[in-house]
Amino acid sequence: MEKQEIRTFGRRHGKKLSVRQQTLVATLLPAITPKSSELNGAILEIGFGAGEHVRELANAHPDKIIVGAEPFMNGVASLMSAMTDEKTNAVFPEYKNIRIWADDVRDLLRGAPDAEFHEIWVLHPDPWPKARHEKRRLLNAGFLTLLSHHLADGGRIIIGTDHWEYYDWIEQQIPNTPLAICGRDMDMVRTRYQTKNKAETVAPKYLILGNA
Repeated sequence: MEKQEIRTFGRRHGKKLSVRQQTLVATLLPAITPKSSELNGAILEIGFGAGEHVRELANAHPDKIIVGAEPFMNGVASLMSAMTDEKTNAVFPEYKNIRIWADDVRDLLRGAPDAEFHEIWVLHPDPWPKARHEKRRLLNAGFLTLLSHHLADGGRIIIGTDHWEYYDWIEQQIPNTPLAICGRDMDMVRTRYQTKNKAETVAPKYLILGNA
């Protein structure tokens, strides 16, 4: 029997969505779900939380499609609320380049095997700190290898975490992938997860990876 792939996320839903958020999920989300034809040269953020950094990316790169992948519907709804007018639900002009994949990013990549991203961001992934949960960690060698196959020439993967043991664990995965470390320094990227800083560390650490 084929081994079932572990899904690294838990709940798909948290608190009940507001009426406006439910409307956005029903009407806007289908319209901004990314198409395979839009992915080449795009910027991808995996696990965007409430979407603060996705919006920053959209402002910083108005000429590129920004794809946010997030399976947790409350985060998806939060991002759509922030990128639309409260009265009309119209997308603000500065966020017209945002696309949302409201599911596991691996399904997006499988559906677009030739897609190559300019950048792939993974900020503050769940560290699953208990030893028995280590197998649930997203950034294992297999997943990093999958991402490497979707990296454009000269592209980079940016990983940030405030959980230093997880950082070391990710670094240990890299020799088993086609990737190489090409940097470690980034300006601090603030999201609500960084603000919480459950690991109580001084600052996040970053890994910048490219194809070797």
